[in-house]
Amino acid sequence: MTVATIEKTAAKVVSPAEWLAARKQLLAKEREFTHLRDELSRLRREMPWEKVEKKYVFEGPKGKKTLADLFEGRSQLIIYHFMFGPGWKEGCPSCSYISDSFDGVTTHIRQRDTTLAVVSRATWPEIEAFQKRMGWRFPWVSSSGTDFNYDYQVTARKDEKGKIYYNYELTEFPSDELPGLSVFSKRDGEIYHSYSSYARGLDILLPTYNLLDLTPKGRDEEGLPWPMAWVRHHDRYADSQPGASHCCAEK
Repeated sequence: MTVATIEKTAAKVVSPAEWLAARKQLLAKEREFTHLRDELSRLRREMPWEKVEKKYVFEGPKGKKTLADLFEGRSQLIIYHFMFGPGWKEGCPSCSYISDSFDGVTTHIRQRDTTLAVVSRATWPEIEAFQKRMGWRFPWVSSSGTDFNYDYQVTARKDEKGKIYYNYELTEFPSDELPGLSVFSKRDGEIYHSYSSYARGLDILLPTYNLLDLTPKGRDEEGLPWPMAWVRHHDRYADSQPGASHCCAEK
């Protein structure tokens, strides 16, 4: 246990009445945050749409699929951009950490006219082998050979200074593949892009972090080389494999 952790967990011990007063004070802040989050969700829903003009074709377990096919007959599509490039021996540990929750979500989200799919630039055979290893069942397709990853800022094109355009600004990133999420809607046979989020905007997808944030120690990442340095693929915690690459930027 680090000194920072010891200091963090050495909480003040008070009487039940004092604890209740402190809890009510925090509850007021939590309610304020809930209302702010509701307002942010409303503003997100009111974002304008842009028409998707390109005809993207992906490869999956049953061959070629268009972007329209990924909707599976529903009107909304959420795509998680999973960091897994061609030639990689396995997918990003941090993206795997996020994706571990997807199988539990897919059945429920379909009841709200929405499909969740995952897209990576690795080839389909590479994706298929890794998905089998991880035991995942969610829809996952390859964008290899298309502009899809580049168009949605999740595969890097570096400028003359070595910087990339990511999360709506020029920045630096240690990998050519980047994490993100994009939302699409279909109306009258046309497809529209309504929203994309990157970096810390993906925190909402992390139930493990959301649970840890309720505890006194929180995420307990002080002193690590970077946030998520402790994360492994779920089948690798028992061995001494290196931690995650710097997958999800903290900006």
